[in-house]
Amino acid sequence: MAAEWRDAMAEAQEATGFTGEIVPRTVDAIGTALRIDRRTEFYTELGALGDADRFEAFLNHWWVQALADSAPDEDTRERAIEFADASVSLRSRAVGGPTVTQAEITALVMGADAP
Repeated sequence: MAAEWRDAMAEAQEATGFTGEIVPRTVDAIGTALRIDRRTEFYTELGALGDADRFEAFLNHWWVQALADSAPDEDTRERAIEFADASVSLRSRAVGGPTVTQAEITALVMGADAP
């Protein structure tokens, strides 16, 4: 599993040009990198996880947020989010999981049906 993440992050870095700090995708590193006002929600949600199937989605969500929170400025924050989203999608594709296009994500965020 670590090889898929390493490969996905390398490909995402190349595709997005992200050169900022990459928060390790672990509970401890994510918890530390989150803004203090988000940590309670993170640890509360972690404690409420009922099964291992939801853990990956939980970790993906909070890893993206930790990368955004640790960015020193708005430009780096935007590139960090693009990098993290691409990494998650590429890793999912590598292990045969579902992937979502940017158009589908935008439609879901806007409350519309995906194209």
